[in-house]
Amino acid sequence: MVDKLMSIADVLNIASQYLNADNLKLIEKAYNVANKLHESQLRKSGDPYIEHPLQVAYILATYHTGPATICAGLMHDLLEDTPYTKEEMINDFNEEIAEIVDGVTKISKLKYMTKAKALAHNHEKLFIAMAKDIRVILVKLVDRLHNMRTIEYQPLDKRLRISQETLDLYAPLAHRMGMYRVKAELEDLSFKVLQPETYKEISQSVSQRKEEREADIDKMKSSLELILKENNINHYEIKGRIKNIYSIHNKMVTKNKTIDEIFDLLALRIIVDNVADCYATLGYIHSMWTPIPRRFKDYIAMPKPNLYQSLHTTVIGNGGKIFEVQIRTFEMDQIAELGVAAHWAYKENSNYSPEKEQLEIAEKLKWYKDLSTYVENNSESDPTLDIKEDLFQANVYVFTPNGDVYELPVGSMPLDFAYRIHTEVGNRCVGAIVNGKIQPLSYKLQLGDVVEIKTNKQSNPSESWMKLTKTSHAKSKIRSYLNKIQRDEFVEKGQIDLEKWCKSQSYDINLITDNVASENFSKLLVKSLEDLYCEIGKNTITAQSVLNKILGLTDTKVEEDEYALQQYSEETSSQRTRIHKKNDYNIHIEGLEKAQVKLGNCCQPVFGDKIYGYISKGYGIVIHRLGCPNLLRQSERSIDVAWEGETKDKIYNTTIKILSQDRKNLVADMINIINSQNATIVSVSSTKNINDETVTKFKLQVSQVDDLEHIIIALNNMPESYSVERVFK
Repeated sequence: MVDKLMSIADVLNIASQYLNADNLKLIEKAYNVANKLHESQLRKSGDPYIEHPLQVAYILATYHTGPATICAGLMHDLLEDTPYTKEEMINDFNEEIAEIVDGVTKISKLKYMTKAKALAHNHEKLFIAMAKDIRVILVKLVDRLHNMRTIEYQPLDKRLRISQETLDLYAPLAHRMGMYRVKAELEDLSFKVLQPETYKEISQSVSQRKEEREADIDKMKSSLELILKENNINHYEIKGRIKNIYSIHNKMVTKNKTIDEIFDLLALRIIVDNVADCYATLGYIHSMWTPIPRRFKDYIAMPKPNLYQSLHTTVIGNGGKIFEVQIRTFEMDQIAELGVAAHWAYKENSNYSPEKEQLEIAEKLKWYKDLSTYVENNSESDPTLDIKEDLFQANVYVFTPNGDVYELPVGSMPLDFAYRIHTEVGNRCVGAIVNGKIQPLSYKLQLGDVVEIKTNKQSNPSESWMKLTKTSHAKSKIRSYLNKIQRDEFVEKGQIDLEKWCKSQSYDINLITDNVASENFSKLLVKSLEDLYCEIGKNTITAQSVLNKILGLTDTKVEEDEYALQQYSEETSSQRTRIHKKNDYNIHIEGLEKAQVKLGNCCQPVFGDKIYGYISKGYGIVIHRLGCPNLLRQSERSIDVAWEGETKDKIYNTTIKILSQDRKNLVADMINIINSQNATIVSVSSTKNINDETVTKFKLQVSQVDDLEHIIIALNNMPESYSVERVFK
């Protein structure tokens, strides 16, 4: 049913019940601005467009919201649908009103996609996180409520899309806000569009038995009144509760029941003065009628997160009929119906401020204080101390022009956003258009920004880009690209150095082929002559050491352990029969009958890794993984070693590090993944780095490197993971 045409007089009449003359003038001024700017616009129904903001403002006034909220309701479409700007609104009114309208406008740009129910949950979290001022949500809910009341004027495809969005996103949000009336109406209006036949069936079934149910409720009501009076509870109210159509449908589906089997179709609500009377009334009812087991709930002692408080019981009442009875105080009833709006009653006093109002609401709404499910909040801090700082600025949510949502740490810049989309988008980035305006790459992204990345195939990352990024993810991508580009420079430098040294020693550099390079320097991961040039260019090894190695000369710069090297030399030079001696680690060392072996703690080799030994005084031979920085620095003392045998009874310690985006139960899911593999978790730690990203370390025990690689692949497949790597200490 379409609401009657509204006028500003209707709004002012309601608002005048609790607002002073100055605030009423402010509301009238907002109406005049909105009316002028919407003057030539019509709704789909043919009504003047101003009818919609008037209806929104009227509903907000019935909730006794403050003047800023009502003004925002009147002007909530101006920034999106007219040339009026936020700056003009600040000048004409104030920043408080402009921020509420701007918040509603940003939320309106959120494109809802119904690919999965999970998306609705994510959008709900985003919706709340975007609302720096919770009044933004209230205005948006009322805006959607009036749009749903007039949805029949929209084409069918749009009706279906808007109704699904309302059912998945806005109705649950109203429920989270504790606004039962709004939630119930949004559900029924959506359900009527999405499943018209089912809606009609249930509605007719409810209507057909309406008189019978009303008679049963009246009899029960009379009995209750008699009990209350006999026990000196004289101030009360008893009313029948009407269950909405969608709620009935949900119970029929989820509990596989017929409409006759749903207890709370016969429902009564008893409203009394205080909590003591609530519990006393419950006792009188249970002494009179038999309660049904497991149907009693005490939401007074344990309120719901959306502020709801009430006692619920189900009894076999008059005539053997089953009744659900709710018992609550008058204040609880108001909160149950209006939710957060019941606490929003605007009071004319000099102590009012938006911040104080926000703090009061946050203290009452438990879920509003517990935003850890969708913002990276410090669990040790009190989120009510500074709502904007601690809660809403912990993460930045930004959009692509297509409406896709990306979550980034505060301080992120366009390049962080570009690399989050795709590596190539980041590498080819030349600029960013934010909210329709060109912004420099140093621009700090804000909550709700719509960002379009401009690319060019000729663009390449540079060292300066490292200062234009916040996230480790973007920095690692830039570093990876620069390393690849710098390789050419290292190769050129290394080639020049080796050519000079070879010339000084009258050695033909052409004799150093790919095979010669790989055979002599495989410990440095060298597989070709170009790799060797690169290592020389990076100063991993000197040109002199390279030539000495090829010529079989001793590098005098390398300090040797005389005893260990002498032992190794004697064993190999004597040409004795090679002995492969197996030790506790399944490691065999060519040419040594007896050797003390220790696994390097710096790189923690695991059976199956590519390994080399390092001759060390006091420790014998220390086994390192290929690529270990310690091995590279001390390569002249390295000897060949190898794994042999089976690993059934052997356990190897190793450590992995995961860099990831945070979310609830992240570490628990990582633990489950590891436990599903062939590994034992020794310990786990999780911290945040300076970029507010999660760094999780696992100390593990595994039998072979294949098992470890399976774990790394599985963890890498988590959508939150940026990188998974083994630790070099």
